[in-house]
Amino acid sequence: MVSCGKKFLMLEFSTRRPKLRILFMGTPEFAVTPLEHLILNQYQVVAVCTQPDKPAGRGRFLIPSPVKKAALTWKLPVVQPVSLKRAEVVAQLAEFHPEVIVVAAFGQILPQSVLDIPRYGCVNIHPSLLPRFRGASPVASAILAGDEFTGVSLMLMDSGLDTGPVLVREQVSIIPQDTTGSLTVKLSQVAAQLLPEVLVRWTRGEITPQAQKETEATYSVPITKEEGEIDWHLSAVDIWRRVRAFQPWPGCYTRWGGRRLEIIEAVPLPREGSFEVGQVIALNKEGAAFGVNTEEGILGVLKVQLEGRRAMSAVEFVRGQRQLIGTVLPSG
Repeated sequence: MVSCGKKFLMLEFSTRRPKLRILFMGTPEFAVTPLEHLILNQYQVVAVCTQPDKPAGRGRFLIPSPVKKAALTWKLPVVQPVSLKRAEVVAQLAEFHPEVIVVAAFGQILPQSVLDIPRYGCVNIHPSLLPRFRGASPVASAILAGDEFTGVSLMLMDSGLDTGPVLVREQVSIIPQDTTGSLTVKLSQVAAQLLPEVLVRWTRGEITPQAQKETEATYSVPITKEEGEIDWHLSAVDIWRRVRAFQPWPGCYTRWGGRRLEIIEAVPLPREGSFEVGQVIALNKEGAAFGVNTEEGILGVLKVQLEGRRAMSAVEFVRGQRQLIGTVLPSG
């Protein structure tokens, strides 16, 4: 068995583990847990490929990706190509002689020249139950759609966008408290548990890849910063899903007093009384200190952050901003 935390137990099938040469490709925090799980279970990760450092903060200092930080901690060779299409980059990756490439949210499409390098192909970790929600934002898309469950798919990569045959899927329930941030952590842990055994079984010929059904395919597109602004003409349920789907980025927000007011946590409630769309009303229900009337229902607000201030409970916020009650907030 495997622990769900950051510290993992050694896998029961470790004595059967093949001495695979693995090249790991990934960038965000989602990819760190699967990478470290392979290392902790003594898999031979020969190198890590991740995106170039990016400027961040007021000083625009170059910040390494979470995967690069993990790789350096484990003293692994790190490659950071601007493009995988360059012949010299393909040659550099081939020099590691990987037998399999594991990909987890790397951030670039792999050209055929890279896909052809490993003997056992490229195994991609995708946080959805393919063919549902192929593409860039599958976790947020599952929450926005109101799905009751999502999952992880490990698939063989081909030249398409998440179109390759699937080796294994694992379903994960979506609870009402889940945000994109919390659900991504769950899916990363599930992927980490699945990955080692799938590599063993796949390289031993014990898994038959299953082609995806194109008629069931749906796609998720990248989330933009502008999508976070709330349109109060949507229903309370739709806005509540957006609050969760856009947490931690880009955040779901409205404007008050000339500043951005982010709704960090909320709950949909039935309508009571007659109010304007966007009007703020006092509440003492389901932990919400105030709510906003929507086209259908009331969005009860639990936690907020006013631009330039710290995040706080709605109770604390409205205590210091009593003039908020009765205000009609703008719709994005």
